Amino acid sequence: TVIRAAILIQNWYRLTMARLEMRRRYSLSIFQSIEYADEQDQLQVCNLQLFLYKQLFSDAFTSPSVSQVVDEGFNIQEFENKICVPDSYYGPRLSFPLTVEHANALLHAFRNEQLLHAHYVLQLLCETRKVLKEMPNITHLSTSYSKEITVCGDLHGNLDDLLLIFYKNGLPSEQNCYVFNGDFVDRGKNSMEIIIILFAFLLIYPNYLHLNRGNHEDYILNLRYGFTKEVSKKYKDHGNQILCLLRDVFSWLPLATIIDSKVLILHGGISDTTDLDFLNALERSKVRDHVHVRIIFPHLLPAVTRVCSLQILDILWSDPRSQNGCTPNKARGGGCYFGPDVTAELFRRYNLKLLIRSHEFKPEGYEISHNGKVITIFSASNYYEEGSNRGAYIKLNPELIPRFVQYQVSKYTLRHSLRDRVGTIESTALKFLREKICAHRSELTSAFAQYDPKGTGRISVNDWAAAMESVLQLNLPWRILRPQLALLSPDGKVDCLSCFGDLEIAQPVKEVQPALAETLCRYRKDLEIIFNIIDKDQSGLISLEEFGQTWKLFTSHLGIVYSESLDKLVLSMDYNKDGYIDFNEFLEAFHVVHRLQKKAD
Repeated sequence: TVIRAAILIQNWYRLTMARLEMRRRYSLSIFQSIEYADEQDQLQVCNLQLFLYKQLFSDAFTSPSVSQVVDEGFNIQEFENKICVPDSYYGPRLSFPLTVEHANALLHAFRNEQLLHAHYVLQLLCETRKVLKEMPNITHLSTSYSKEITVCGDLHGNLDDLLLIFYKNGLPSEQNCYVFNGDFVDRGKNSMEIIIILFAFLLIYPNYLHLNRGNHEDYILNLRYGFTKEVSKKYKDHGNQILCLLRDVFSWLPLATIIDSKVLILHGGISDTTDLDFLNALERSKVRDHVHVRIIFPHLLPAVTRVCSLQILDILWSDPRSQNGCTPNKARGGGCYFGPDVTAELFRRYNLKLLIRSHEFKPEGYEISHNGKVITIFSASNYYEEGSNRGAYIKLNPELIPRFVQYQVSKYTLRHSLRDRVGTIESTALKFLREKICAHRSELTSAFAQYDPKGTGRISVNDWAAAMESVLQLNLPWRILRPQLALLSPDGKVDCLSCFGDLEIAQPVKEVQPALAETLCRYRKDLEIIFNIIDKDQSGLISLEEFGQTWKLFTSHLGIVYSESLDKLVLSMDYNKDGYIDFNEFLEAFHVVHRLQKKAD
C-alpha cells in the first residue's frame, strides 16, 4: 500500500511538473514570437523613420556641438562654460583621466538611483569616442595576460544584472578581463546607467574591458525600444546632444572579438558570406546608416557599401539553426539562419574552435548548439517577466574551456511557488497575445469567414488554428493555446468571436470608426516613434497640420486607406483649441482594454 501510494504521488508530481513546464514553454514562445514580429514591424517602417530623422536632424549631425567639434579637438573649457554643474548637484563628479574611485562613485550613485549630470555624460562620451576610434573592428585578446576572460551577453538596460555580475565575478581590472557582447541598451529602464558604467571602465582599463556592438546599439532601434525615450526623460535639457553623440559613439564600437585566435565572439552570428578579413578592413563608422537602407532598398547602395552593410547586418542579426545551410531570417526580418555546415566552414577557413554569440533569449541564460561549436549567452534575467529566465555569463580559462555561471536577480521570485511563478508568466504572455489578436480583429474575422461559408460563427479547431496562424504568423501551438483563447460550442467547434470576448479597443470619442481605432491601436508604436522624431523639443505636442501630414505619409507608406474621420477625431482632441495636441495622450487613448480587468478595477 505504501509503495502504491508513493508511485501515485510520484506520477501526480511528474504530471504536474510536466504541465507546468508545458505552460512555461508556450508562454515563453508567445513572448519571443511577439518580440520577433515586432522587429519585423520595425523594419517595415524603418526607411520612413530614417528619412524623417535625417530630414529633421541633418543639422544636428553636422553641428559643431556633436561631430565636428569632437573630430577637430574638444575644447573642455568652452564646454564647461556652456553646461555648468550647479553647487546643488550632489551626484558623482568626474575628472579625466578616470580612476577606479570614479567608477566606484558611479556604481554607488546608480545603486541609489542618482543621475550623472549631463556635463559629465557628454565628457564621458567624448572621451569614449576617442578611445573607440583607435580600436580595430575585430579585437584580439590573449588568455596569457589574464587567467580567465569573462564574456557577458545582452543586458538590455537591466542594471541589477550588471551589478550582480560584478558582485559575483568582481569588477573589471587588470586581473579580471571582460567582454560585453552588445545590446547594452533598450527595453530595460537603466540603459543609460549601464553604458556609463561600461564606458567608464573602458576608459580606465581599455585593455581589459572590451565591448562588441549589438544590433540595439543603433539609433533607429533606440527610437522604438525605449532608449531614446529614457535619455530624453532623464536629460531633458541636453537629451538631443547626448543622443546625437551616442549615435556616433555606437558607430565606433568594435564588431567582434577573437580570443587566442580560436574563439570568435560577436553579437548575432555568421552567414555563408562572412569574411573576417573583410570585416576587419572596412570603415565601420561609415556604414552605420546603410544597414537600414540595405534592408529596404539594397539597390540604392553602391556595390561596395552594399557588401559592407550586408556583412554587418549578418553578424548583428543572424541566429543559429540545427538545419544545414544559410537562409534568410524571416522571423526577425534581418540577417540569416546559419546551420552547422556554415559554422564548420568558417572554422575551417580561420582555424577557429568556438563561436560565442548572444542576441537570443534563452530560458537558462545560455545554450550550446552545432555540436558544441556555438554558444549563445544571454545575461538579462527576468527578461520578459519576473521569473521568466535566468541570466548567465561565461568564463574562459587558458585551455578555452567554457564555464557557465547562472544567476537570477530576484526581489519577489523566491517568495512564490513554482506554480505561482509560471502562472504570472503565462498570464502576462496571454495578455500580450490577446492584445495582438484584438489589434488584428478585422483580418481574423475575414479569415474565420473563409472557413465558415454558411456564416454559423463556428469552425473546427484545425481551421481556427490555421486562420490564426495565417493572419498573425507567430508560429505558435494554437491548438494547445485554444482553451486559453477561445470557447468551444456544444458541437465541438470553436466559437470564432469568443477569442475577442473580453477585449475591446478603448476609444476616446464614440464616433470613431472601429477600423480606424484598430489601425491606430496596431500601429501605435510606429506612430509614436515618428511623432517623437517630429517633436524636436520633446514637449509631447505637435501641430494639427504636422499630425495630418504625418498620418498621410504613414498610411501611404504602408498602403493603408486614408480615413478622413481622423481629421474630426484629431480636432476633437485639441481640448484647448490652440492648434496642438498631446500625441502621447492621443495614442495612449487607443489601447486594448481587458474588460474583465476593467470590471475588477
